[in-house]
Amino acid sequence: MNTVKISAVIITLNEEDNIARCLESIKNIVDEIVIVDSFSTDKTEEIAARYRVKFIKHKFEGYVEQIIFATGQASNDYILSIDGDEALSETLQQSVLEVKKNWTHDAYSFNRLNNYCGTWIKHGVWYPDIKTRLWDRRKGNWGGENPHYKVTLNPGSKSKHIKGDLLHYTYKKPFDQYLQMNRFSEIASKVEFTKGKKTVPLFHLWLYPIFVFIKSYIIKLGMLDGYYGWILSKNEAYFRYMKYMKLKFLWDEHRKATKNKAG
Repeated sequence: MNTVKISAVIITLNEEDNIARCLESIKNIVDEIVIVDSFSTDKTEEIAARYRVKFIKHKFEGYVEQIIFATGQASNDYILSIDGDEALSETLQQSVLEVKKNWTHDAYSFNRLNNYCGTWIKHGVWYPDIKTRLWDRRKGNWGGENPHYKVTLNPGSKSKHIKGDLLHYTYKKPFDQYLQMNRFSEIASKVEFTKGKKTVPLFHLWLYPIFVFIKSYIIKLGMLDGYYGWILSKNEAYFRYMKYMKLKFLWDEHRKATKNKAG
């Protein structure tokens, strides 16, 4: 048996509605809880203080940058990464406890089940939404592109999928999602612009969003989630449209600035 100690790592900003549920789901499983907070203005810190946590305030410079910093504050090499609006299901809690008592792989993945406007979404591109969030930080690094981060394991590392769902409490109403899509598409378009990626309007603004909708609503059976399945599939397509429309705008502005400078 290879028993290990696990540090839970959480990054937060104004999570007073969710943080207690998150901490309750992990408090009897992990050996340390590290919260890195981007200077919340609500009761996140006050609620977190009711639990045994290491609470650190740190300026937010990007999602990838923040989770890298937070992981660096952990005392243990075995990391459970969980967001403030997430919680471990009872089945996943048991799975993590079993892994803790007998750690055999370099990383462990599990399904994430998303709650949208009070409804659990079990189809479309939102499920099973597999995440690798339990891992040995010596075996890989945080990667991905803002606003999304993911664990990138070293070549040759072994990963195992375990039972249970990571419960993700997303938006209370569709308008909240529209606000975040606008913010996230802004971040994503700037990342693509920095990398030098350009748009092909016919493909990126029209064909690709249509494909995304068909994939989510029809191929991956988002239609079985009813009204919200339709809303989410439509929003998945619209997000891609917004991201590439904003990327096109950035390049249009860049060309104008270059032309004016040359003239």
